[in-house]
Amino acid sequence: MPKVDIINVSGQQVGDVELSENIFGAEINASVLHEVVKNYLANQRQGTQSAKTRAEVRGGGRKPWRQKGTGRARQGSTRSPQWVGGGVVFAPKPRDYRYTLPKKVKRLAMKSALSSKVKENEMIVLDELALETFKTKDMINILSNVKAGKKALIVLPEVDEKVIKSASNIPGVTTTIVGALNVYDILNHNNFIVTKEAVAKIEEVYA
Repeated sequence: MPKVDIINVSGQQVGDVELSENIFGAEINASVLHEVVKNYLANQRQGTQSAKTRAEVRGGGRKPWRQKGTGRARQGSTRSPQWVGGGVVFAPKPRDYRYTLPKKVKRLAMKSALSSKVKENEMIVLDELALETFKTKDMINILSNVKAGKKALIVLPEVDEKVIKSASNIPGVTTTIVGALNVYDILNHNNFIVTKEAVAKIEEVYA
């Protein structure tokens, strides 16, 4: 059963916590992680790109010159793809890139992502994270005290406006709650900063 130190916002160790072997000590499945990240990025696509085909561009109704006798290649329209101002051959059209994955695959990927953070010593557990005021400087000091890297994901048990807004202007720092946690965010940040209460919620959700 993996064990991680608990520190306070000053960076001092105040205890330790034993993590669930099933969630934080699972075997890391790289192929499942890849599949879930690919699915997440596909679902983020707007799919609004669009270009006109030769049937949609304006003009080109008249044959530019007669079929034979000019010495030039035969042309039927000035809006063919090879002409400037012509249509696009396989024009992209608005489409939905979303697709779903089985719940078991998503759960396996989440356990693999969480386990990878523990294995790579990139998980930081805080006894609590609370700010008295909305102040970015205070949050920067906390991140410095806990030795967080340039890209850090802060996971809260529930919405805390003071923490979220204080961290919003710090480049590379993202805040989320346990209910909105996703594999892409976990893997895309160097440090996984989570409160002791949030750890308990994660174990409750993915038990």
